[in-house]
Amino acid sequence: MPKPKVFVTRIIREKGLDLVKEFCEAEIWPEELPPDRATLLEKVRGVEGILCLLTDRIDAEVLDAAGLQLKVVSNHAVGFDNIAIGEATARGIPVGNTPGILTDATADFAFALLLAAARRLTEAERYLRAGRWVTWGPSTLLGMDLAGKTLGLIGFGRIGQAVAKRAIGFDLRVLYYDPSALPAWNATPVETLDELLRQSDFVSIHTPLTERTRRMVNAEFLAKMKPTAVLVNTARGGVLDQEALYEALKAQRIFAAALDVTDPEPLPLDSPLLTLENCLITPHIASASAYTRDMMAYLAAQNLLAGLKGERLPYCVNPEVYNRA
Repeated sequence: MPKPKVFVTRIIREKGLDLVKEFCEAEIWPEELPPDRATLLEKVRGVEGILCLLTDRIDAEVLDAAGLQLKVVSNHAVGFDNIAIGEATARGIPVGNTPGILTDATADFAFALLLAAARRLTEAERYLRAGRWVTWGPSTLLGMDLAGKTLGLIGFGRIGQAVAKRAIGFDLRVLYYDPSALPAWNATPVETLDELLRQSDFVSIHTPLTERTRRMVNAEFLAKMKPTAVLVNTARGGVLDQEALYEALKAQRIFAAALDVTDPEPLPLDSPLLTLENCLITPHIASASAYTRDMMAYLAAQNLLAGLKGERLPYCVNPEVYNRA
């Protein structure tokens, strides 16, 4: 029996890629950069499965280009805003993601960003390398303390809850705004976003990118934060208005920001944000630990293979597809 044809849009870790190669006739895009639009449309023609990354826009055009035999789309990510879920569901195509496994790595990194921004870590390192460290000074590179302060979490899913656990060890009071979340022993819910912003010394974003959350962090949002507050974003770049953030940071209306995600990605080198000492930006690496990326590849492969076999995906973002007549 011939193996099912699939297209994998990038080289993923061997723990998942070996499974795909064993079970499928797989074409794997070998370049560091993702395939361009024309190439993606060409490569998916006639395949039964697509294993993609968040850098690949899988919309109606791609699904139509693949053809009626397409059985599954597996996303090597937790978020799936790069995939037109409604279009896939309408075609009876299950879409998989990789939740849970990157919770701890992302929470660790969010807290690392919080600490680095609060204590001006990267700014201090640049200060040293520039030869500006000539003596110890009582007011040199003063940052913000954590103990006894308030951390506000916007979104209280797996990652938000994991950040809350870490915050307790730093003697932080934790608030969260998430109307859909269940009560938690280590954090206090607030009824409005305004209340969270008013009370928080640190604000960390953990929401998916939706039409409701797109550009949620805008000039009005930032104006409600404390002037001593630190903003952290490890969710999606699209939840933040970067022009508004630049203006707020430049005018020192907030103390600092630390971003692992931007819009677009990669961030252009002429972005005004890169001119600011109080803005720390990393290249979307919150989940970049060896174990986490191994398991993301494995889960993405498991979803792909299940779909090709006609089985229910272990991690399906559109389970309603299985209720179709």
